[in-house]
Amino acid sequence: MEICSIRESMAREGQKARVRGWVYRHRASKTAVFVIVRDATGIIQCTFKPDSKNFADAEKLLMESAIEIEGTVKKDERAPGGFEIGAECLKTIHLAERFPITKDQSPEFLLDNRHLWVRSRQMTEMMKIKDTLLVSAREWFHSQSWTEVTPPILTSNACEGGSTLFEIDYFGQKGYLSQSAQLYLEALIFSLGKVYSITPSFRAEKSRTRRHLAEYWHLEGESAFAGNDDNMKTQEQLISHICQRIAEKHSAELKELGRDPEDLLRIKPPFKRLEYDSAIKILQKKGIQIEWGADLGTEEERELTANEKIPVFVTNYPKHIKAFYMRENPKDPRTVLNADLLAPEGYGEMVGGSERETDIKKLIERLEKESIPIKNYEWYLDLRKFGSVQHSGFGLGVERLIRWVCKLEHINEAVPFPRTMNRIYP
Repeated sequence: MEICSIRESMAREGQKARVRGWVYRHRASKTAVFVIVRDATGIIQCTFKPDSKNFADAEKLLMESAIEIEGTVKKDERAPGGFEIGAECLKTIHLAERFPITKDQSPEFLLDNRHLWVRSRQMTEMMKIKDTLLVSAREWFHSQSWTEVTPPILTSNACEGGSTLFEIDYFGQKGYLSQSAQLYLEALIFSLGKVYSITPSFRAEKSRTRRHLAEYWHLEGESAFAGNDDNMKTQEQLISHICQRIAEKHSAELKELGRDPEDLLRIKPPFKRLEYDSAIKILQKKGIQIEWGADLGTEEERELTANEKIPVFVTNYPKHIKAFYMRENPKDPRTVLNADLLAPEGYGEMVGGSERETDIKKLIERLEKESIPIKNYEWYLDLRKFGSVQHSGFGLGVERLIRWVCKLEHINEAVPFPRTMNRIYP
């Protein structure tokens, strides 16, 4: 009999099925051995009776042993997943040692044993949803005639400020791990028009918050002939498409993680838009100690979105707290034409975007004011000399979006092997 997946076996009620996987749970008594088996598609309970020829072998199984089981599938509402296999044959592929991860382990212990914890149901469900996120993002971009490109990870430039750069020795020269692909994407719009990339980005931020990683996956897009409003429309259409696809494909996984799929199905354009000025006034009325000109932190973003059901754009931040490449707001030179997209339910910023400055003189002024060596950006300034056009772009933190979608407590749970300021093992 051919091997089938656990999900496929559930469609064979009353028939025999042969499944292969790992022991997820094990319970033995004198009258039966209950083995819950897992594979990539789900879990199913397999029951061995005392008269089974493999009853003794089933009793000896330990968690994470690799096994193959054959038996008759029957419906049983009491069993995990609602089905059970009456086991008739057992093949032990590998009898595992005693598994070190037990109930109620500390977060640090689970991080130290991440190579084993990635087998957990929560991590498995998250990774499936993350896969659909990336697939559906590409699906949307391609449906809108965007081109995926492959920018470098090694660079001589800082995109988001020198204080958070990982410096490396690049054959005797000073180099860095990329903070963002943005500058390179800007170069590529002059030939391809609308481009996007999905790459790792690195930030040497000494942050211990629930939403910061030193290495994360960055979905970035850049478009020629697009203003800040066009940029926001792109983001809300993209994220809406991603949410719809995840809700349609992963209803069961979402529910197990505590997320109602209906929450994602209601994510549709347009998203709420809130100017920075108004956001400051709202926060002050709530008793938050913040003045105009200060950046919004975790607490402020949580207050603004705790009761929201769809994402919220906060627009036109003060110029002095934003990057040099953001276009100055013609209506208020104190601010820039940008938008941070905050996830609902208090999860905070997940996308940052802006219209890009096209005035080369203003770019040079900003670089000089921030004491950034212009020599390293001569190639970037060239883009404003040869056919410069209005353009905009954004960067979406994949793990931040997943954290909200899956209702995860910490961003560490949104990546298989998290990298933080005190974690590079395993």
